[in-house]
Amino acid sequence: MLEGDVALRWQVLRDLGGAGEGERARVGVEGVGARLLALQGDDGAWGGVAWNRGWDSTMHVLMLLWELGLDPESEQARRAVGLVREKVTWRGAGPEESGGNGFFEGEVEPCINGQVAAVGAYFGVDVRGLVDRLLGEQLGDGGWNCEAENGATRSSFNTTICVLEALLEWEKTGGAAPEVTEARLRGQEYLLKRRLFRRSTGEVIERDRKGGADWTRFAFPTWWHYDVLRGLEYLRSAGVTPDERVADAIKLVASKRDGDGRWALETSYPGTMPVELGETVGEPSRWITLRALRVLDWYPQRG
Repeated sequence: MLEGDVALRWQVLRDLGGAGEGERARVGVEGVGARLLALQGDDGAWGGVAWNRGWDSTMHVLMLLWELGLDPESEQARRAVGLVREKVTWRGAGPEESGGNGFFEGEVEPCINGQVAAVGAYFGVDVRGLVDRLLGEQLGDGGWNCEAENGATRSSFNTTICVLEALLEWEKTGGAAPEVTEARLRGQEYLLKRRLFRRSTGEVIERDRKGGADWTRFAFPTWWHYDVLRGLEYLRSAGVTPDERVADAIKLVASKRDGDGRWALETSYPGTMPVELGETVGEPSRWITLRALRVLDWYPQRG
């Protein structure tokens, strides 16, 4: 894994090797991170828009830079995010009523706003307005659903994970508040009660209703899609003490390790990638392997 992109190298050293901060500065000037930054237009946007149905829009590139771990204090990050804040709006990329909103004001769907709030918090932007909106949209079962405006009363794993990551990022970057933590813990409990991939009846969810994705097959990037590994990564990042409710999910992850100790990229989602990451579906994946090893290290070994 240390032979992969510099963004992956520094995370491997940080999370599995106990070092790596010196490598982080390279993410904005080498490899995938630098290539992504170079694609930003003079209008501050990637792909010319705040959001699109592919993966090459402003929101998606910022999400990927967040996943890569671009240092938010770096000159490259400050310049790129400053241009987005100053110039990018939701005109032509969301509902008409949101067209005049600045990028970090978001639009109307909690899954999209969760992703915007997550990257905004990570890169040091004040997104408290979006956080407050998300708190007000939490459903009675503890999660969130983009279809709530159309009458949905049950939460969606896809939407919930996007919002949970946003609330956690907001707390980690200095925005902790009791009402935010309380909402996040309720949403977290929604996932745990369902053991990360089961219905309330206990039945394994084989396909999600919205996109038809199989939550037991791992992708990177995940974009708005939920999968079991993403759920476990959130719990690890949140410092949750694992209990028996994650045991099935951990067993699933461990079962996918090949004879060389690696995990494959099992799926990818249709859409235009801003840059290719150099990984092929069905082949061993450095990113999936890193993420799997992180959650296995987090989970205590049971005798």
